Amino acid sequence: MSDAAGDAPPLARVVIAEDEAIVRLDLKEILVSAGYAVVGETGRGDEAVKLVEEHQPDLAVLDVKMPGMDGLRAAREITARHRPVAVLLLTAFSQRDLIEEARDSGVAAYLVKPFQPRELLPAIESILARARQEWAIEAEHSNDGAEDKIATRRLVDEAKAILMDRDELPESEAFSFIQRTAMQTRAKMRDVAQQVVDGTLTP
Repeated sequence: MSDAAGDAPPLARVVIAEDEAIVRLDLKEILVSAGYAVVGETGRGDEAVKLVEEHQPDLAVLDVKMPGMDGLRAAREITARHRPVAVLLLTAFSQRDLIEEARDSGVAAYLVKPFQPRELLPAIESILARARQEWAIEAEHSNDGAEDKIATRRLVDEAKAILMDRDELPESEAFSFIQRTAMQTRAKMRDVAQQVVDGTLTP
């Protein structure tokens, strides 16, 4: 079921759950042409949960209204039962209560339909960049308390902001620099981020 453009490794693995077939097809075409691998697709929320369990994607794109299970409940099921996976919610509405419920359900971001490719792809790139940062911090502090994770998150965010402003790096590249440097030097990301903040480390 997996589709991706070309032979290059996909940017990310994606499950799509959208009950309107034409919208689902458009989503798949946009993602595949941009270099993502669509590893599963469905028009039902309950099947979306099963597809995430089966394929372990990086991202789940869920419509808010679907048969079987709505997108908000599916998001709660996915984020509670599986390894970290980013969730993008598609909705025809933008009410405040829906936004708050989506946040409580583990949704990383939402997009109001109809949308354009120029809106979808940057949203996905941003969601995945933030999610990968969070996953990396969670892995680095798997045996530490919440305060250590919060401190690292704040310091990494500060270092990213410096790299984005001073060195004009996109957010994803700024974090990749911090993570890659930490791996190469066998240091913690917090220590690398501190060096960036102190001005002793540049790309």
